[in-house]
Amino acid sequence: MTDRHPTLDPDRTALLVLDYQNGIVGQLPDTASLLDRVTTAIDDVRGRGAHVGWVRVAFEDAEFEAVPETSVFAPFAASAELRDGMRADAPGTQIAAPLAPRPEDVQVRKIRVGAFTTTDLGPQLEKRGITTLVLAGISTSGVVLSTVREAMDRDYRIVVLRDACADRDQATHDFLTGTLFPRTAAVVDVAGLEDFWAVQ
Repeated sequence: MTDRHPTLDPDRTALLVLDYQNGIVGQLPDTASLLDRVTTAIDDVRGRGAHVGWVRVAFEDAEFEAVPETSVFAPFAASAELRDGMRADAPGTQIAAPLAPRPEDVQVRKIRVGAFTTTDLGPQLEKRGITTLVLAGISTSGVVLSTVREAMDRDYRIVVLRDACADRDQATHDFLTGTLFPRTAAVVDVAGLEDFWAVQ
């Protein structure tokens, strides 16, 4: 069991905004309120002097060629039309407005589902002394699930923002945030994150 109410030290905490990019956000209903909640979380984290990180999935041409046929991304690698939408410079792979990364933020581009395996996210977080990750992402059953499991194996403390994560299958989202994630992470709504910060 994990600490269901960890105390967050801003110097050692990073909010990771996972796959909040145009092509993925556009697949969900009610995105305006979802983006509002994520913006609220970002503003809270920034206001406390904690760190913000951005993770997106996108490919360069050579990376498409290296995608194995067993990968979830194999259909994109095999189709010229789908490739265009997943290129690193394509509109669909850019961070969705009104979200706005800043130069001082952690930023990584990945070519697999989880945030760590094909990026330098780990070294960037280690350099900043990060020990706790707060996760917001799309989809709950994709990047969030993979990143929770990877972060657990890397010994991070993990907080999942339930209403800043979303999935096209609501039942799957509810199971993950209600049953699976609480075994290794604290799960809280954006409005409840305020209670987790250490008193300054």
